[in-house]
Amino acid sequence: MHSAAAEIDGSALEGGGQILRLSASLSCITGSPIKITKIRAGRSTPGLRPQHLSGLQLVSDLCSGSLQGAAIGSTDVSLTPGRIRGGSHTADTQTAGSVCLLMQVALPCALFADGASQLCLKGGTNAEMAPQIDYTVKVFKPIVEKFGVHFDCDIRMRGYYPRGGGEVLVTVNPVKELQPVVMTERGNITKIYGRAFVAGVLPFKLAKDMSAAAVRTIRKEIKELYVDVQPLQEKGDAYGNGNGIIIIAESSTGCVFAGSALGKKGVHADKIGTEAAEMLLRNIRHNGCVDEFLQDQLIVFMAMAKGRSRIRTGAVTLHTQTAIHVAEQLTQAKFTIRKCSEQPSSSVTYVIECEGSGVTNPHL
Repeated sequence: MHSAAAEIDGSALEGGGQILRLSASLSCITGSPIKITKIRAGRSTPGLRPQHLSGLQLVSDLCSGSLQGAAIGSTDVSLTPGRIRGGSHTADTQTAGSVCLLMQVALPCALFADGASQLCLKGGTNAEMAPQIDYTVKVFKPIVEKFGVHFDCDIRMRGYYPRGGGEVLVTVNPVKELQPVVMTERGNITKIYGRAFVAGVLPFKLAKDMSAAAVRTIRKEIKELYVDVQPLQEKGDAYGNGNGIIIIAESSTGCVFAGSALGKKGVHADKIGTEAAEMLLRNIRHNGCVDEFLQDQLIVFMAMAKGRSRIRTGAVTLHTQTAIHVAEQLTQAKFTIRKCSEQPSSSVTYVIECEGSGVTNPHL
């Protein structure tokens, strides 16, 4: 007999696909059935899109669950989870839907499986409105490793909007439990590097222009460091045409930040490079320990860890507030956010603190 399904309002706060991903992950991990209503109700195309649907199907596959209402455009979905199984699982958006968002929903579940998992994820590797695969590997991965999460990510093929066609193979090792993480001291920025890429028929000059503009922009503010942004031509391992840039900064205490942008029709390459550089600088200025995009992605791990995590950050995003709202509804985790007072007025930082629910893997 299953307990009554917890009902989650899919239109709350940020009201996007994130509520769906996080609810499905936590349902799978806790073994508690959920019903999500009003999915993406405020969006121009409400309900499930192909990428959301493939993510839900992947989670259901991982936990031998049963899904009701899982169809494109559906605004109500129910998931009744079973046992989380390792082994091979595949998800294909069949669009340029983000493989990184597929990984966001599946990775937490795979940590509590009965053995190692191989997740074959197909779609867009460098897509708008989602982390680029380079961000997931270079920024997200080293930070979640602090919780005890270990995964490998093999980028087999890059895929771009609108065709997709990318493929990554993610290998995840299960854990007994996650440990809490404290990141409250930023330290100094010690290294800035990145890649500016073109793929398909686009000229290499675009990569060089994006790189040069990014370096110029960063140099105006950070003069003491060498900034190494490599221009690259993606050869055989890319499907379709695309261009973009990601720039990463590392600090002396092990914090990692990024700024990124993707090329768009009719937008000059140097504008793309400048946009990525300005995003990075904005995320370094506030003196927090994570950037605005990592913030909400860490909430699920803080909620599951055994013990108290504390992470210092810049302004708390709506995505983060939404993730906390869902995590507190579906787990025993308790979050508090407090403003840091010991700082110059120009940079306001906050500490997100969480007493984790201490999830343990029943299979290990």
